[in-house]
Amino acid sequence: MIEIVMPRLSDSMEEGTILRWLAAEGEFISRGDELVEIESDKAAMVHNSDGDGRLEILAAEGATLAVGELIGRLHSGDQPADSEPATAEPLATEEAIAPPPAAVPAPATPAARAGAAPLAPAADKRIAASPVARRIATDLGVDLAAIKGSGPNGRIVREDVEEAAGVTREKADVESDPTVVANPSADTPPVADSPLSADPESQAGSSEPLATAKGAVTRIEPSKSQQLIARRMSESRATIPDFTLESDIDASRLADLREQLKELAPDGPAPTVNDLVVRACALALREHPQVNGAWRDGAFEQYARVNVGFAVSTEGGLVVPVIFDADSKDIHAIAAESRQLASRARDGSITPPELSGGTFSVSNLGMFGIDRFTAVINPPQAAILAVGALREAPVVHEGEVVAGSRLALTLATDHRAVYGAEAAAFLADISERLAAPAALLG
Repeated sequence: MIEIVMPRLSDSMEEGTILRWLAAEGEFISRGDELVEIESDKAAMVHNSDGDGRLEILAAEGATLAVGELIGRLHSGDQPADSEPATAEPLATEEAIAPPPAAVPAPATPAARAGAAPLAPAADKRIAASPVARRIATDLGVDLAAIKGSGPNGRIVREDVEEAAGVTREKADVESDPTVVANPSADTPPVADSPLSADPESQAGSSEPLATAKGAVTRIEPSKSQQLIARRMSESRATIPDFTLESDIDASRLADLREQLKELAPDGPAPTVNDLVVRACALALREHPQVNGAWRDGAFEQYARVNVGFAVSTEGGLVVPVIFDADSKDIHAIAAESRQLASRARDGSITPPELSGGTFSVSNLGMFGIDRFTAVINPPQAAILAVGALREAPVVHEGEVVAGSRLALTLATDHRAVYGAEAAAFLADISERLAAPAALLG
């Protein structure tokens, strides 16, 4: 017998939530087979079996358990110890040992409870699909085998499943998340004239939305990744004595270089402004090792590798994929890697190692038209760079005001790890590289 425990999927993971078992109770599992989909504090990913045997499920879907706790067992022989035999005669081959569906029922899924026909547990095991797409397909009763994926290498992503099911994103969000109320006002009793007439304590424990002076109150439980974001941001604000420095640069040459790169890549995506910023930061970090470090346990840490993370907004919240050894990669390698990581982050297929190990972070809100902002440091890193929009603006060139572009950069720094002068020199280095960006292509 082999015990299956909650695996540690990242360095910071303390507990995980079972999103979906990928095999049925009593099914024979071989080493390396996809076994269970687990949501950690960083991402949802599939855990593969470490051995052979028949599956006994001990933790139900939706259960949250600490790392190392027992979630199932693999029993040697034809049947788990506590299950009834599926046949009176011993079976000779692995292909013939699966018990009849009626003998060992699979755990009920949301789709089954809703009356939709669920997929067979192993029907889509070898199909390339993101964990989010698999979960939505199960909830909506969609056969992944009939879908052509639009993701990287033909991978099926959430949008493909929704299109196949003929539902809108809003409807799919509601159907796949039972904590979301699609139209709270439709079934919400009228709010009393006096706010004192609504007694939240008298309605404690009720699953119905509360009727208060604010209207219907719907409580939505955060995902593991959202809980991690909340903890990290609270930790950052509570423990890091940060300060900010701003630089407003003449980005006319940067804008010109971006246009030239687009012209040189008519058939494919060209490096973005954010890719150029990541490249500039990586080169500057190599020259300012103190920024490429942290203050931890009362001492300075400096890291040999320059690993630059960049913030990506996803359905589940903000994640920060990491480009490892960014100082040793050219702009085209950075562009290709950042595009792949961002795509994997949005379709839910990114792995915890790709979200760990960052030594510095970049957060860019320029695509939303934000001119400047201050980002929150991602502990235990020492600093983070906030990038605003690349704007057309008048600039002074050789004593004359001409049309050009400007870019605002804001560096937030942990004052324990990096002092003012070093932080100013680092930001000036980044600014100079972006103001004369030709060297970033080398």
